[in-house]
Amino acid sequence: HGLEHLNVTYITLNGYVDVEKYRYFYFVIIFTIYILIIFCNSFIVCLIVIHQSLHEPMYIFIAALLVNSVLYSTVIYPKLLIDFLSEKQIISHPVCHFQYFIFYSLGGSEFLLLSAMAYDRYVCICKPLRYPTIMTKTTICVFLVLAWLVPASQVAGSAILSSKRKVCHFTLEGIFCNNSVHKLHCVSSRGLSMYGVIILLNIVFFPMFYIVFTYIKILIISYRSSREVRTKAAQTCLPHLLVLVNFSLLCTYDIIILRLESDIPKTARLIMTLQVVLYHPLFNPIIYGLKMKEISKHLKRLFCRDVMTVIRTGLYKYDKYD
Repeated sequence: HGLEHLNVTYITLNGYVDVEKYRYFYFVIIFTIYILIIFCNSFIVCLIVIHQSLHEPMYIFIAALLVNSVLYSTVIYPKLLIDFLSEKQIISHPVCHFQYFIFYSLGGSEFLLLSAMAYDRYVCICKPLRYPTIMTKTTICVFLVLAWLVPASQVAGSAILSSKRKVCHFTLEGIFCNNSVHKLHCVSSRGLSMYGVIILLNIVFFPMFYIVFTYIKILIISYRSSREVRTKAAQTCLPHLLVLVNFSLLCTYDIIILRLESDIPKTARLIMTLQVVLYHPLFNPIIYGLKMKEISKHLKRLFCRDVMTVIRTGLYKYDKYD
């Protein structure tokens, strides 16, 4: 039932499994992953900021994507950690809708940033001579602003409309506020559902079709070109495609969880929900760190330098005591 305190409605998050029994285990796992996400993403963003050779449109978009991953995790993880240690897993109605808004805004931003990357790769590989005049600082800034602004403005409408509706159910079958907030309403709204479909088309499906279409075009053009162009296309496009496929699968998960909520056992649902927020923010820095030639080069250089410093320090101490 809803807990009323100072006229604030509280929603019970009912998606946890044996939280009393495993609360510390859950806490340690999620806390470790959250720290890893912040460290891995921030580390590569710092590499891009520090090295002048990485101040190119593609790497700026990668940095934006990694910052997006950290923000995306920060919407979910701190609240999860508090819930694991709390007697009652509850969230206030306004905060629930705020979490819903940020979660889907940043999810949409991910697709729009990947679209910007696809356009950048298309111009770089298919129109190399015009690349410097097309991908200017202004173009990059416009893309970045739109990538965060377009989803936010559209999801904000859905969140506000949803929060204004009368609530009759006070239990969410999840561990954070996603699309299932609509199931709290006394009467389901057809208009809100239609608006949700329009948002889904605008910030997920249209960008996705654009990305796939662009990469197909790149593949056709590079296939007809020299071997050097083919190699360049494969090296720079493969990481973006891996990230796109991974994130698309997770979005499909989110939709499946919502549609089949009653048919999925609670433990399976918890695992599926954790998949959505767990490994994608870790997947991005690993893929870009290993697969992007320039970034992995700087990572290796940094790692080798640190190893050499440790060896030198060890040898110096050994000589000193000898």
